[in-house]
Amino acid sequence: MKRLSTGLLAALVAVGIGSTSVSAATSSANGNIGTFAPTQVAQIPGAPPADFGTPPSGEVPILFNDRHVYSKPDRLKANRVLAALVRGNTILIPLRSMFEQMGATVSYDPASKTVDVSKPGSDVKVTVGRPEVVINGESRPLDVPPEIYKGSVVVPVRVISEGMGAYVQWVPDRRIVVVRYIPAPIPTPVPTPPPTPVPVVTPPPPPPTPTPTPVPTKNPYEHFVVGDYIFSPSVYNEFDPGETGKGGSYTARGAIEFPLFGLPWMLEGEYRQWNYPHYTNGKGVCPSFDQSCVNAIGAQGEVYVPAFTARDDDFDGRFGLKIADPRIYIGIGYLFRNTNYEGGAFETQTHGFGFGIEKLPDLNQPFSLYGSLYFYPLVTTNGLQYLGSGIFGSVQYRILRYSVGGTFNFGNSPLYLDFGYAGDRYDVKQNAPVDQTHNGPYAGLGIHF
Repeated sequence: MKRLSTGLLAALVAVGIGSTSVSAATSSANGNIGTFAPTQVAQIPGAPPADFGTPPSGEVPILFNDRHVYSKPDRLKANRVLAALVRGNTILIPLRSMFEQMGATVSYDPASKTVDVSKPGSDVKVTVGRPEVVINGESRPLDVPPEIYKGSVVVPVRVISEGMGAYVQWVPDRRIVVVRYIPAPIPTPVPTPPPTPVPVVTPPPPPPTPTPTPVPTKNPYEHFVVGDYIFSPSVYNEFDPGETGKGGSYTARGAIEFPLFGLPWMLEGEYRQWNYPHYTNGKGVCPSFDQSCVNAIGAQGEVYVPAFTARDDDFDGRFGLKIADPRIYIGIGYLFRNTNYEGGAFETQTHGFGFGIEKLPDLNQPFSLYGSLYFYPLVTTNGLQYLGSGIFGSVQYRILRYSVGGTFNFGNSPLYLDFGYAGDRYDVKQNAPVDQTHNGPYAGLGIHF
């Protein structure tokens, strides 16, 4: 047979391979194989005899490369070893299972009942019922044609040996068919020597590009605190007719910007303290038609108040969302006011919620502007006040608070100069004695982070 070594050819038994046939007939009815040519499995000199193990049940078990060949679930016997068939003096084996063991691709055309087996260097075609095999385009006769047995195509073993160059042997004392197959090595292509590289003159590297001086970027989130002195504050209420330049007043504020839920927010607090004197003529009675007598809340009329330094403490907390640049926010605010007034004729604590708009300073710039405007529609006392004639009730105002100012940075220092103008207006809403105003210019120092 083709492509087999001389030593292996001497050991082959002509089991259904063309002109070579089985030496004695067998009965497939009782499973007797008969007496075949007395050949043995080829052995390596000095090596112990090959042990193929005990053959399992079946007509003629097959050993492929010294291992039992098992069928796939859609082959002759699911999860069982494959077995060859005996037809007269020829042994037939399952075509698909054996060729796939050898790494070949098997395709079947049910219309023509033709099987095509392909593998690099080999192409084998057989047709069910036709006693011939076509190997690499060359037609060769078969003693027994291929047939379909239990849904699988079986072929004489010579198709395996001649088509793939396999070693096939019948071992009579074991009643098994031995198939050995070693794929031919793929020739290694001779590497083509690389072409001789042409010398390339490398130009000198260009001079390094000077590193640009980084430009200060705008800080996306500002944080600062600042304190200011209010010069010449002007106060108008029941204790002061609106004179200016009396006493010192102060303001302080701080703010932080931060991201939340993917949006820029602002939290700010502002404190203002207004200090101003209340004068009296010392008569102690009303009406005196001067500043000694003060309008009381509700319907209590005028009340005599001795001289003292009045103080209004206002705290304004704000929470805002940025709506535009540069740092423009809308927000809500909470105002709490406390005074040092004495007596039940004057409110001492008021509070309420409001809303407004403001622009924070941009402290990464040498100079920036800022401002705020908040409106509190209802600011009321904590509890009921005595309104006279046995009547108690709350005191309420409408309040508008505002500020406008600027900042000036001291180079790269975190300190900056702050200046501006701040004030408010209280409009009587219920039981309040008179309208009020506080305002004045301020200046001070701040620090930003």
